[in-house]
Amino acid sequence: MVKYLHSMIRVSDPVASVEFFKILGLEEVRRQESEKGRFTLIFLAAPGDAEHAQVELTYNWPPEDGSDAEVYGGGRNFGHLAYEVDDIYAMCQRFADAGVTVNRPPRDGHMAFVRTPDGVSIELLQKGESLPPAEPWASMENTGSW
Repeated sequence: MVKYLHSMIRVSDPVASVEFFKILGLEEVRRQESEKGRFTLIFLAAPGDAEHAQVELTYNWPPEDGSDAEVYGGGRNFGHLAYEVDDIYAMCQRFADAGVTVNRPPRDGHMAFVRTPDGVSIELLQKGESLPPAEPWASMENTGSW
């Protein structure tokens, strides 16, 4: 089984972006901040639809060295489509068997990335708890970008 989760877009002003989506009628359903990763994730959904298709706004904090923040253009603001899967290892094996590169292997038993033939990044997330680390995935390096 596969379940569509969300689409991610990068934003330069999280307050203005949340306000924009509120005009559309979406509501903030959860927020995650990572001090270590220097980012904020804001998940929005239609009223009463928090369990279905959502938009993830990703705000990458400005660099600590005081340099300018990245300006998103040329499609860089769109990140990925995300799908929940019953068995991330089996799904990644299906892709590998079909000749698709697993760009970010599921080393953690929870998350992986592949790309469509047109280069759109697809995030695969393990349904429920992460699976225990397993080979060949646990020691596999990232390939390309994801």
